[in-house]
Amino acid sequence: MPAPAHLPDSMMSSVSLLPENKRLILFTRHSLRERSDGKGFASYQLPLTAKGRVLAKSWGRWLSSHLPYSLDVDSISSPIGRCIDTAQLMQEGAGLQRLITEQPLLVEPGSLVTEPELTSVVFKEIGVLNFINRFLQGNLEGTKNAYQGGIDILSLFYQYQPKPGQLMLAVSHDTLLSAFLGVMLDVPEIDWNDWPKMMEGVFLWFDEKPFTEASAYFVWRGVVYQRPICSLLESYRATGFAPSKLLLPPEVKWR
Repeated sequence: MPAPAHLPDSMMSSVSLLPENKRLILFTRHSLRERSDGKGFASYQLPLTAKGRVLAKSWGRWLSSHLPYSLDVDSISSPIGRCIDTAQLMQEGAGLQRLITEQPLLVEPGSLVTEPELTSVVFKEIGVLNFINRFLQGNLEGTKNAYQGGIDILSLFYQYQPKPGQLMLAVSHDTLLSAFLGVMLDVPEIDWNDWPKMMEGVFLWFDEKPFTEASAYFVWRGVVYQRPICSLLESYRATGFAPSKLLLPPEVKWR
């Protein structure tokens, strides 16, 4: 079966690099939606297009029939309709109907923000790319430290890991995915060529180790990366932020 129409090419090159029998997570942007305004700001009300609905369903069908992974596992999603719809349609394509848990950390730019009233104004004024770059550079009031944003998302995924041989969907938005990748790749700035397309995502899994001792492995645009979580925690410590602000698994104790 060929790749689904309108699926970003990078997803096929990433699929070819996946290992077997891991606790796999697909952290993906939602499917094709209606157009946003000129600065890339997308209202929460913007729905999937008809092509977007077909794409999500056909992508779920393709994954379930081509990967040695079962999608028969609950999903997590941003509470925004187009993300929930993407998860549901991917499940339907795979012939499934599983629970979709709404996760506030996956809403844009929810995982990044500490003062929504302040950042929402800036978000609309400077546009999404400038917003993410200023976040990555630590030059944006009302947001978390960049490493905290990345660690919080990793911690969420770690706690929601499926069983070996299963693939869990985590559906979110371009802002969160781009910020997460910027942190994981340790880059201070991205451009539009780095920006995730609709229905583009990163495949991710962890070592079978406690959170602070594990590495996160991820495949993005046909390249496999490894990032030890301890290195992210060390970078976070170096910034002087309080450990108590991190969303860590309950068994993790700071020394």
